[in-house]
Amino acid sequence: MSKIEILAPVGSEEMLRAAVFSGADAVYLGFSGFNARTGAGNFDADSLKEAVRFCHARGVAVHVALNTTVYGGELAGLADAVRAVAASGADAVICQDLAVAKLIGDIAPQLPRHGSTQMSVHTLQGALELKELGFARVVLARELSLPEVEHITRHCGIETECFVHGALCMCVSGQCYMSAFLGGRSGNRGSCAGPCRLPFEANALPEGKPGRLHHLSLKDNSVIDKLDKLQAIGVASAKIEGRLRTPEYVAAAVSACLAGREGRAYDRDLLKNAFSRSGFTSGYLDGKIDGTMFGVRSEADAELTRKTLPALRELYRRERSRVPVEMKIEIEEGGEKLTVTDGTNKAFAYGDAEPQPARTDPTESLHRSLAKTGGTPFAASAEDITVEMDGGPWFVPGSAVNELRREALDALLKKRETLRPWPVNEVELPPLPLRTLPPHRTLRARFERWEQVPEQALSGVEYLILPIAQADRVPREWREKTLLELPRVMFGALEEDTARRIAATQDEGFAGYEVSNIAHLRLCRGLPMTGGFGLNVTNDLAAQYYADLGLSSVLILPEVKDSDISTIAPTRDGKPVPTGVITYGHMPLMVTRACPLQNIHDCAHCDKTGLLTDRKAKKFPVRCGLGVRTIYNPVPIYMGDKPGALTVDYGVAYFTLESREEAAAILDSIRQHAPFEGEFTRGLYFKGTN
Repeated sequence: MSKIEILAPVGSEEMLRAAVFSGADAVYLGFSGFNARTGAGNFDADSLKEAVRFCHARGVAVHVALNTTVYGGELAGLADAVRAVAASGADAVICQDLAVAKLIGDIAPQLPRHGSTQMSVHTLQGALELKELGFARVVLARELSLPEVEHITRHCGIETECFVHGALCMCVSGQCYMSAFLGGRSGNRGSCAGPCRLPFEANALPEGKPGRLHHLSLKDNSVIDKLDKLQAIGVASAKIEGRLRTPEYVAAAVSACLAGREGRAYDRDLLKNAFSRSGFTSGYLDGKIDGTMFGVRSEADAELTRKTLPALRELYRRERSRVPVEMKIEIEEGGEKLTVTDGTNKAFAYGDAEPQPARTDPTESLHRSLAKTGGTPFAASAEDITVEMDGGPWFVPGSAVNELRREALDALLKKRETLRPWPVNEVELPPLPLRTLPPHRTLRARFERWEQVPEQALSGVEYLILPIAQADRVPREWREKTLLELPRVMFGALEEDTARRIAATQDEGFAGYEVSNIAHLRLCRGLPMTGGFGLNVTNDLAAQYYADLGLSSVLILPEVKDSDISTIAPTRDGKPVPTGVITYGHMPLMVTRACPLQNIHDCAHCDKTGLLTDRKAKKFPVRCGLGVRTIYNPVPIYMGDKPGALTVDYGVAYFTLESREEAAAILDSIRQHAPFEGEFTRGLYFKGTN
């Protein structure tokens, strides 16, 4: 059984030393401009090379995060970033956007790609699709239970990586738009403002009662005591979250993970004091998703951390001796030679001390002197040290032996620091397309359930979009213009249920399927597919990738600005692939497996609806279904009166909370290009995100 890798976060040079010195097997760090923690101390081309030298000399792997969504104007810079990572010889790239994956495949095809947790992979079919696309590893969603992790790991054919300690987002990673829509800071772009940590009161509808605050703030995840179980089921890597935290936090988590991997006890209180939100939760991995998972960072927590920092610094004050080496010292009348090897590299040191005849055998003393490798990355046991004497025995002063050891190990360290760049291809990016407004634009209407559909108000609607669970409700005469929407997340048995529904509907006259997760591509292989906003398409390269994978149209992520929308123009077989935007709708800001309403009542006393009220008295509707909760923006996007503002082929009226009558009125307003009655937002189409 392979040892599970301990993968530590790095957000600064001091954190790098703390992670490595405390014993991490691998680190992950961000490349400036293209990673999901813009607030961390990220690395540029030069500092990345130094980080790789430092880590590789000590046998530590380096994974580079290029895991944001990318806009069209950034693709040239992204290509330069890929070349820089390849030049550094880093061990892997973590990516979310398929544009990043495509550029790595084109520029540095041997550079391993890891699918970021922001790809929202939480099912076997999603992991299998990544394998087919050439990924070497998938970072699984944090919401999975141990049996779910095991099922994916045992059958997906690529490495799996699981978060074992650190902050938990309330929303499934990659599917959160709350920070972007409330403050213009996109979590998918590395600028999340953390609105889920702010106070939210919960009220259950219809009457409701106020609950306690912070209903979107989860405690930190910690399943280090289950590392041996994750190792046993074949998980390749145990990931610690926290590039925005401190060196002391990293050292505490790595030290605990080393113990947990071996099934040994560790100081949980020390770990808690390093950072917690009033304790930890293991609810997802245990499959016990309830109100005990919620928590906030209190002043008492912060005070404990301040008091604990000096003790935590001791965890990485000295370098850990971890790289096994073999030594051979040869002594003859004229001097000494020490050879040190790590099995691949060799280094030598020569002494000119005049050996003196020894009255007793000096072998044991030489073993002791040469084994004193503390403070270096190297370790040698007595069995790894060979002493050869010509004409001896000879006595060599301890100071001379120590100097030989230092000189040889320094030379070996320098050899191990040699960079080994990945081969790169010369790739020239095509110029960005610049679309003009199509002469004819169409309207699609998405509904949560058939009862919402105002059949009398659908004139001019190109397609209806309904969840696949509603397929039986759709009259046969409407099916040829109805797309069946697949669930963005499919926890538990829902993926198998979705596969059965696809099989049951593929010959029932429907227009096709709307896919919003990488797993859907595999589930619908060979069937008509369109792309939903859950794919997070923000640039032409990703849109083209999806078109090549079979999508007949692509919905652009509503975070994309108008000027960037105009640069997305995929084609297929020489013909344009239509692109679209949401022109009306209460944007689903979060989709969560944990329930914010469980803090005020259990599922048996819930009608699957609720409200969250923020500190500004805005009320966010919550709806429960298919094993998840969806939290909607209180204010809808409306672009109906701006028909020519966005250069796309179709708009989507995205109905969720509306009645049939309200949907009919909104469709009429869109057709007439009429102003919206009531509060609305243009979303991010004219201002974009950070």
